[in-house]
Amino acid sequence: MNVTTATLSLTVADVDASREFFCTHLGYQVTMAADGFASLTRGDAAADIVLLRRGTEVLPPEQRNRQAGGLILALTVIGLDAEERRLREAGAPITMPLREEPWGERLFQLTDPNGVVVQLVEWATPDEPAQTEEPAIHVISPDAKNVTRSPNARMTGLAAPSRGSSELSTWTVAMEAGQTGPEHSVSREQVWTVTTGVLQVTCAGRTEKITAEQTFVLPPDVLRQVHAPQAAEAHVAMRADGMASVPGTEGTRTLPWAQ
Repeated sequence: MNVTTATLSLTVADVDASREFFCTHLGYQVTMAADGFASLTRGDAAADIVLLRRGTEVLPPEQRNRQAGGLILALTVIGLDAEERRLREAGAPITMPLREEPWGERLFQLTDPNGVVVQLVEWATPDEPAQTEEPAIHVISPDAKNVTRSPNARMTGLAAPSRGSSELSTWTVAMEAGQTGPEHSVSREQVWTVTTGVLQVTCAGRTEKITAEQTFVLPPDVLRQVHAPQAAEAHVAMRADGMASVPGTEGTRTLPWAQ
């Protein structure tokens, strides 16, 4: 089925009265008319209307004396408040004042001289939360003020909550040949990628040799120790809330370069 137009046929007592109502107040135009008959259109998305006088022999006998009842012609419009004001000022018969339903429908009703109810509708637009424009990308450059030096390594903080990230921290570690970090554990998983040199990593009693361009994963809460048999650098990523623990000491400590 391919529907090209929609037409509403209304049987009324006074065709002229309904025709005048639709043309005067709702912008319809007459396309055809005869005694006891009028065809109306608006030329937009509104349904065309055919008005037939009650008792006309055009209709089957069982339909001739029926009149439009219990029927509402609903027209969805833009600018409902302005339409209501225009019709009220023009003296149109507004029989239900403007109101808004809980589900967002705003509407009011008119009733023509033959009892045909026309409802003008506009749907309320839900308020959208204000959106603040965020940069698509946050660029972080190494900075001397974000460098932490220890007796065993140099850490340069990159991404961190204090520098634009929300979940992850990243930093670089540089170790001279022969340097060995303290035995410790961290509460969050860490991912290390060796960028230059070689690292020797002991974790949970197992020792691995990791060379440049290799990546290793250190699980959380497991003792580990990192040794540099030769000068090496690595890139490290971790959730920003990781805390370190050192055997033989109480409590935990933050990683300053990851904050």
